[in-house]
Amino acid sequence: MIIKEDWIPTVGNGTVTATLAVGESSIGLKLSRHDRPLGVVALGISVDGADLGSGSTVVRSSEFPVIEEWFAPAGKARGNHLVDHRELRVDLHHAATDREWTIRLRVSPDGIAVRYAMPELQGLAGVTADNTSIDLELFSRAWVLKHQTWYETPRAGVDLAELEPGSYGFPFLAQSGDDYLLVSESGIDGRYSGAHAAMSGTTLGFEIADAAVEIARGDVTPWRVFIIGSLADVVESLFVDELASPVRPELADADWIRPGRAAWSWWSDFYSGAQLEQQKRFVDAAAEMSWEHLLIDCGWEETWVPEIVAYASRRGIQVHLWTVWHDLDGPDKLGRLALWRSWGVAGIKVDFMESESKDRYRWYDSVLQETARLGLMVNFHGSVIPRGWARTWPQVVGYEAVRGSEYYVFYNDTPLTAEHNVILPFTRNVVGAMDYTPVAFSAADRVTSDGHELGLSVVFECGITHFADDVAAYAERPLAARFLAELAPVWDETVLLSGTPDTEAVIARRHGDRWFIGCIATGRRRTLTINLDRLGLINPTTLLIEDTTGLADSTGSADDAAGLVERTVSGSSFEVSLADNGGFVAIVSDGELFRSAPRAVVDAPTVEPELAVFDDDNVAVVRTSADARVRVAPGWSAEVVGDGRWRIQAPSDLPPGSQGIVTVESTSMPPAITHARVVAPLVAGVHRVSALPMLAFQNESGPVERDLSNGGGNPADGSPMRIAGAHFADGLGVSTPSKVDLYFGGHAGRFTVSVGIDDETPLTSARAVVSGDGRELSSVVLEAGNTAVDLDVDVSGVRVVTLSTREVAAGDPPAHVDWASARFIVTKGNR
Repeated sequence: MIIKEDWIPTVGNGTVTATLAVGESSIGLKLSRHDRPLGVVALGISVDGADLGSGSTVVRSSEFPVIEEWFAPAGKARGNHLVDHRELRVDLHHAATDREWTIRLRVSPDGIAVRYAMPELQGLAGVTADNTSIDLELFSRAWVLKHQTWYETPRAGVDLAELEPGSYGFPFLAQSGDDYLLVSESGIDGRYSGAHAAMSGTTLGFEIADAAVEIARGDVTPWRVFIIGSLADVVESLFVDELASPVRPELADADWIRPGRAAWSWWSDFYSGAQLEQQKRFVDAAAEMSWEHLLIDCGWEETWVPEIVAYASRRGIQVHLWTVWHDLDGPDKLGRLALWRSWGVAGIKVDFMESESKDRYRWYDSVLQETARLGLMVNFHGSVIPRGWARTWPQVVGYEAVRGSEYYVFYNDTPLTAEHNVILPFTRNVVGAMDYTPVAFSAADRVTSDGHELGLSVVFECGITHFADDVAAYAERPLAARFLAELAPVWDETVLLSGTPDTEAVIARRHGDRWFIGCIATGRRRTLTINLDRLGLINPTTLLIEDTTGLADSTGSADDAAGLVERTVSGSSFEVSLADNGGFVAIVSDGELFRSAPRAVVDAPTVEPELAVFDDDNVAVVRTSADARVRVAPGWSAEVVGDGRWRIQAPSDLPPGSQGIVTVESTSMPPAITHARVVAPLVAGVHRVSALPMLAFQNESGPVERDLSNGGGNPADGSPMRIAGAHFADGLGVSTPSKVDLYFGGHAGRFTVSVGIDDETPLTSARAVVSGDGRELSSVVLEAGNTAVDLDVDVSGVRVVTLSTREVAAGDPPAHVDWASARFIVTKGNR
């Protein structure tokens, strides 16, 4: 590269400096740290196919400070932060296209960043290439992952001389002696597409996801970020967040953003998301360990979500629901968020975006705006890496974008390696929250030690840490369980104590006056000396939980279910003997070490009646506790009419038989919640039962299926109903034992059904029972292979019809029963 000597003045802070030069055919940015050269960044973009970095001249330049304050509710350091940057803005003219464009250069104590703008652009144009690149000739080693739009390939260390040409994901870490360079992006939204690293020889370029990105006047690319410093500087940096746009006004005082720890059943039991009782078990265990959240993954059913929300809320636990991105794609589908929020749901986990395109970032914009409006926390899976949304959209409490514990579930033959894990705190986790879902003690073919697994809980940071294993696996390991109960919900400060991406990571995170230390290591067993001087404690006491296999002479309290041992040491340093691929955790403080207590069950607000009926005008009245708040579904309204009474109004086009949820919340944070259901009565006529909402259900295997056999544990996994070879078009598919409650309304009428055992479970039997308001009305014993039994049941005066199945004899295997062609026949309605 030919660079003229007429350098535009240096922008820097004395540690990291950047000097810009404009040549006849190129523009270069010379980087250095402590006056040590690190290389030259070539600058420029192509617009409508023309390379603006070649043949441009400087029109004007200006340099100014950028001083901003911002608050982080979670992350490496919760609290108030000061942005203290210098910006150099250079306006250029490209003679061949007669276009003006701008280079914006930021320098901070952590590094430099570059973004391009076209403030005078008339109409629209297209960025066809980002020509920013850096020559890594002065660097010797890198830690990389092969590019994939959901960032889940393994990370690995490689000598740069051996790095193959190709595409690599950000962040990209390189080493030059004691200096490290981390390359990534920041400040992205639906105006741009994302980029990845393109390596050719020793040159790292930025390759944008779209062939051309349509642009208008203003900034036309995200920030290209170069974090420069020691390993501690890199790990502790907030530069990516600092470069992002300020927090959205509607989120400035968002006290509903609640970082913490979550119980999560999917990893240990794939079908448990469909089981209400399983979710209650996880809530109870989370409350015992004083955690804050429950994530219900795939399989949840809207019939019982309000019940688990209320159950969890009385234990101080908030519920988050999993969904797929295309189920929120478009205005109508996006409306589901408001419905879920109306039940009292606190957040969502949204999955499978798997794209860096501008179009997908516009989708992110819509979800970010709507969740901010509604007060929903967001955890993105199958997603892009963080690019500063922790500042702009602080309700984003997590991203996956990492090869995490779910790979034990999907790929048992390729377990996660300790090498991959150790690289992550120096790369992926630097740029933002990382939902790896740690601490998988029961993972098959695990090569990491128990201390390593427990160490992940501290070493890896996420706004909400979702623990992978069954809560029973933690309860069986008392030392691990006590530590995970003590583990802080959020961090005030993060410090790298020691380590390298090739050996180990020892990270300390502070909450209040306690420090939590986590270590994960790769390689053979060895002894580490941990120095605590950076923590600033006067006379610290340290509780260590470490691998018994790493100790020559195990002393202290042993954990029988795991290879862990606990001991207490004093002083400003200590030694730890690591196991193979080992690790440890510690709590360090000048004061009391143990403070956790189980969450108490609190009273919820009251609501009467719990089952209300709309009148002819779609109005119902409920009475609540005096200081309660009320939420209703989108399109509904709730108006206080005095004396604790609320007038609930539903839309005029509400179909007969429809239900709505009235959510009643306390004013505490998090709120305690209770619910009422409001039902639109059935009108005279014949009503297909499978088209009606359920009041409640219980089912042995997954959800109750509509118009399908039960199938298995997943939603909609059944087959067309078939009883003794006869096919049925509609009905409810269940698995014994099961129970389905349906609102009938007390109007004179009948219930008819053809009930039998589906052919998918031969050699089984079951008893099927129809009850009305708790009183048995009809019962029949079913045998697989027999034709369906036709029932015609008088349900006069019955408000709630219950369809239940159970085993005939103790120990019978589950039978899949079809309530086929089920109909309510209403002879008198109220409309």
